Amino acid sequence: MLDGLVDWVTSVVESLGYWGVAGLVALENLFPPIPSEVILPLAGFVSVEGEASVVGMVIAATVGSMVGAYALYGIAAAIGPMRLRGLVARYGRWLGLDEGDLDNSEQWFDRRASTAVLVCRCIPLMRSLISLPAGLRRMPLVPFTLYTLVGSLIWNVLLIGAGYLLGEQWHKVEQPLEFLQKVVLVAIGVGVAWFVWRRIVRPRLRRAEV
Repeated sequence: MLDGLVDWVTSVVESLGYWGVAGLVALENLFPPIPSEVILPLAGFVSVEGEASVVGMVIAATVGSMVGAYALYGIAAAIGPMRLRGLVARYGRWLGLDEGDLDNSEQWFDRRASTAVLVCRCIPLMRSLISLPAGLRRMPLVPFTLYTLVGSLIWNVLLIGAGYLLGEQWHKVEQPLEFLQKVVLVAIGVGVAWFVWRRIVRPRLRRAEV
């Protein structure tokens, strides 16, 4: 399925150029399995072929990034902090969560919102997900836009530039990015496992001992 997805992405970029890159990058924010490590280096290679300019591809990709980020931000903002708080109050006990955890998370994000958005826009998987807490907390649009723009521009320049420099070997960009993505997945998995142990498993073991 992934091979078919890559083939489809390749055909869209080669056929539609700027519009294809912008649309795919926007869609990638909403549907992470669409691989930006294919879209962006391929956009750089298409520039080598003279069918588009590197600057134009960077602009198109950045526009797509902003559209996708705004979409996720809007979805999360529509849910809003009050609905989220209601869900945590009602179902949080099944996950070892309470409103105190939500308070701490909200305070942490509020203190570091700008840095979190900027840095996460340059990290696989987190690039899309960071728009959700920003929307839930209804982060002011001006800083959200600024830091999303800067982070997306850095990511797009690096990957499109790499594809341009590598030419027909543009697909080699995938290897280090796949490794980085695996590192991120492992880090997330370790974090989830630690949370489950600390908040669910360990308290139950202690209750069983008593």
